[in-house]
Amino acid sequence: MKIPNYQVIRFDQWSKIRKKAMEMGLDIDYSPTKHQVEITFQHNWLAKIFLPWDYLWTDNSLQKIDDFHLALVSIKAGQAFTGYFHNGHLIDHKVFRAYMVRQKQGKSQIKHLKTKGKSRAGSRIRLAETERFFIEINERLNFYADQYPITRWGISCGKTLWPFFFDAETPPPFSSKQTNFISIPFHYQQASFEELENSYHSLTQFHLLLSEKGKEYFEEGPEESEEAFDDDNW
Repeated sequence: MKIPNYQVIRFDQWSKIRKKAMEMGLDIDYSPTKHQVEITFQHNWLAKIFLPWDYLWTDNSLQKIDDFHLALVSIKAGQAFTGYFHNGHLIDHKVFRAYMVRQKQGKSQIKHLKTKGKSRAGSRIRLAETERFFIEINERLNFYADQYPITRWGISCGKTLWPFFFDAETPPPFSSKQTNFISIPFHYQQASFEELENSYHSLTQFHLLLSEKGKEYFEEGPEESEEAFDDDNW
């Protein structure tokens, strides 16, 4: 979650950047799928601001969400975890594991099926484990949806696994096209309680990336911070 280039900034610093952009007549575009603002001039981006997830973007301004419910899910081949937060407090955290990886090749059964089929006993076992894996994840997410008024859903998952996630026998309680569904802009190293808590802290901060030209426009930006996001994940 500590990626170079992006800088953590405060609300007042964000406000100064936005005010200056408006005064200069620069374009300010909001992407709901990224919850990110991009400031451009003549189709060239100058600044990208990752907005805190506990804020809403309406009418070119931000509004703090007073009662914020966040559900996160991170999925890799063979392991996943979910987490539910209410106003910054981690209320629920569950880890899921499955026998999905071919031990000698280190390849997930999902990828293996594309070339070798599913006739062998080991393959059938791994397929059954894969199906159970996604069902259990989605059952937990549906539990969150039933029990809490989720404000935002966040996912960290490779696109190759999306069909197995969304098309599982028990589907998730949201679609990939919902406006409150956002891909988490970093990768988890492990399914740990500490890393999940740290991710909430990062997701509820402002993060700024300036282009070389953008530095000329917003040269009074903050000092670089250790906490940042990788723009390639967007």
